[in-house]
Amino acid sequence: MIKSEWRRLTAEEENFKENVMAEHAADIVNEPKHYSRWKIEPITYIMLNGFEFWRGNIIKYASRAGYKPYEGMSKAKCEITDLERSYVMHRCVSINWRVKTGYD
Repeated sequence: MIKSEWRRLTAEEENFKENVMAEHAADIVNEPKHYSRWKIEPITYIMLNGFEFWRGNIIKYASRAGYKPYEGMSKAKCEITDLERSYVMHRCVSINWRVKTGYD
């Protein structure tokens, strides 16, 4: 079970670049305000630094939190949605599991 979970997480990180590029191909071209407001767009920063999937998502979602509108949601709910998607809690659970099981 541990090995299969590790393989799954490793594959997720290996596919990071393809996933991000596919998800944001149109955004990169169009430079939406929720990303282009920064001196360095999050995708550029993530790709140049070769961040893992989880770390890239934290940067991506935290950077746009409160700036990307979602149809039918208040500004506060939009920000909460992006912060929830940031993978911070997912990463905390993963680290806690590794510590508790001695897998590290």
